[in-house]
Amino acid sequence: MIVHEWGEISYIKAREKMQEVHTLACKDGKNHLILCTHPNVFTIGTAEKKSFEVDAIQSDRGGSITCHSPGQNVYYFCFQVKNPAQFYKKVLTAFEAFFMKYLPVVTYNKDQAGFYIQNRKIASLGFRYSQGVSLHGVALNVDVDLNFHSQVNPCNLEGIIPTSLMNEGVDLTQVAVNTAVVHFLEESFNDAAL
Repeated sequence: MIVHEWGEISYIKAREKMQEVHTLACKDGKNHLILCTHPNVFTIGTAEKKSFEVDAIQSDRGGSITCHSPGQNVYYFCFQVKNPAQFYKKVLTAFEAFFMKYLPVVTYNKDQAGFYIQNRKIASLGFRYSQGVSLHGVALNVDVDLNFHSQVNPCNLEGIIPTSLMNEGVDLTQVAVNTAVVHFLEESFNDAAL
């Protein structure tokens, strides 16, 4: 697994660079994981038909509206995918292992794609597949401005509010979270980071 660390980058620039990494992954046959954060932005997936009161950027991923901001770790996957269901299960396994270690009350809800503590959403997932390689990924709230995130319901779900690791009492830096997540992804995909 080749890890790309981009730091903070605009969503639009990251989307362009992700396409470049996707092209590379199609050629080299390797799994590429991108670690980054975005300045404040809302993005809308292809499944969403309604408009919102906040400015939002159209995305080609699945899902509804997602909020990105500093304090949120974003994981973009340009992975080799022969079977999308198996790939998705391996992603879930890695994040479930992370939460089991640091915040065991978190559960995955397959009907509302994401990780939750009761009605509080802590992580969103949205993927697309092209030429046997995945695009997009997972956004995990580490220590975000919940007032900004609360401008819309996460993924446009009624009764759902955003939360973060810090808000739930888990005091980890974004770097520490990345280190742990990469470790669990290596284990789940049996693909050591390069």
